[in-house]
Amino acid sequence: MGQTFTVEWDWVTKFVKDVFMAYGIPEEDADICTDVLLASDRKGIESHGVNRFKPIYLDRIKAGIQHPETNFEVVRETPTTAVVDGHDGMGQVIGYKAMQMAIDKAKEFGMGMVAVRNSTHYGIAGYYTDMAAKAGCIGMTGTNARPSIAPTFGVENMLGTNPLTLGFPTDEDFPFSLDCATSISQRGKIEYYARIGQDTPAGMVIGRDGKAMTDSPEILEALVNGQAALAPLGGIGEELAGYKGYGYATFVEVLSAALQQGNFLHMLSGIGENGEKQKFHLGHFFIAIDTEAFVGLDSFKKTAGDILRALRNSEVAPGEERIYTAGEKEHLVWLERKDTGLPLNEGVQQEMIAIRDELGWTDYKLPFE
Repeated sequence: MGQTFTVEWDWVTKFVKDVFMAYGIPEEDADICTDVLLASDRKGIESHGVNRFKPIYLDRIKAGIQHPETNFEVVRETPTTAVVDGHDGMGQVIGYKAMQMAIDKAKEFGMGMVAVRNSTHYGIAGYYTDMAAKAGCIGMTGTNARPSIAPTFGVENMLGTNPLTLGFPTDEDFPFSLDCATSISQRGKIEYYARIGQDTPAGMVIGRDGKAMTDSPEILEALVNGQAALAPLGGIGEELAGYKGYGYATFVEVLSAALQQGNFLHMLSGIGENGEKQKFHLGHFFIAIDTEAFVGLDSFKKTAGDILRALRNSEVAPGEERIYTAGEKEHLVWLERKDTGLPLNEGVQQEMIAIRDELGWTDYKLPFE
């Protein structure tokens, strides 16, 4: 088995879906979970793709801290808003249904917003803003998470990586999609560094002693036990405007908890008083704004596209090849991967073998064996 092996999309899609179903996820929900998971790999964002299949989703189902069957309960609703309780089901299913509800409301009334409580990790946030963009809407979403960001002038992990994710349609082949954490890096990136045996770049993580940490496995352990924290977007302190990332992360935390009476900050640690694993009870929010309610979709897309093209066509810095706009690099990765397949690193290959063996699929041969 080589270090990297490229598998066909049809194969990996079927394998992931089959495994999700084997873990008790209904087929319709398994389709959603699979699509969200692989959307990350289609964009080339390995930190949220099949790298997280076993440790984030399967292992948590086995541990009983999230449920394979999703009870999507609308607890309060108006024509333009809703509050949903996900009852710790599959975050991807909760996210998909919540954003679809926001889009449906926007299509009828111009805008829609859905706030969610008691959810789980919902995968790549840009999936949901892409949903909105495909429907002709401006999309926004955010989620809180396990504490890992220190506030400006602090060293204690208080806020989650809390992505503030934005997207909208354009007249080009891909939407504008800005999907990034409000920390310098997200936990998933460090998990990826640890998986491939690479140090985390200095400056992304601060220890309780105020010094930078770079050992990836050590950082992951220290983030859990509170001995390390991620720097907010912009860095520690005010000199590089770290207060901006801190402020954005706080905004996401509030919209992921206060509108739906959900959990927040250290309540989201996933660790009980005696060190046992427990449910995360995450919160999310989803906003859709219908462009037809303003100037119409085609007009909006043309102006948006003109702005993005003007940015890309502006003067390039010496030594750089070109300028990109948000979502473009991910689109280029998909153009490259859609016909070649998905490259799997050796760690993921070993996890897939372990999953297969644990399920007792004795006749199921994996293509990289």
